[in-house]
Amino acid sequence: MAVRPIRIYGDPVLREKARPVEETTAALRRLAEDMVDTMIEAEGIGLAAPQVGETVRMYVVNLAAMRPELFLDRGGPSLEGDPDHLVLVNPRVVKQEGEQTGEEGCLSFPELYDKVTRPDVVRVEATDLDGRPLEIEGCGLLARVLIHEFDHLEGVLFIDHLSKFRFQFLRNRLKKLKADSQAD
Repeated sequence: MAVRPIRIYGDPVLREKARPVEETTAALRRLAEDMVDTMIEAEGIGLAAPQVGETVRMYVVNLAAMRPELFLDRGGPSLEGDPDHLVLVNPRVVKQEGEQTGEEGCLSFPELYDKVTRPDVVRVEATDLDGRPLEIEGCGLLARVLIHEFDHLEGVLFIDHLSKFRFQFLRNRLKKLKADSQAD
């Protein structure tokens, strides 16, 4: 469909809590298609609706970028046949276990990466665009993506998980990103 501009740190929409999707409309389907196109164009592995300026509870995941062993469980018609991408509508995190620390970045923070501790196993329940239930449980990178994108729907950014020391270390880069996004 179309590639949308990705909102950069400093844009207030990234701090808003997204509202639930009440019904699947043609506009919502278009948004989902645009989000997949945007994620692929940006070479991302996940993208939440607030990152393209829409405060609805929906995110997309690039399943093709995940190794098969990262999938612990999956169910629902939209996951049949090994799709390349997944659209999660009104996702809920229903399980978090263990701990992993690894390098993390975000399309809303260009060229900024840091170590973030996340759960090692995450299970999410949601619906697809047709209102059918889906569930996906993953470990490692897949778990990281599932929880990272969910955080976006809550107005939480990956930098919120950094230690005060690391945040201070990145302060000047964050100020520049914020200034650049507000200049647009």
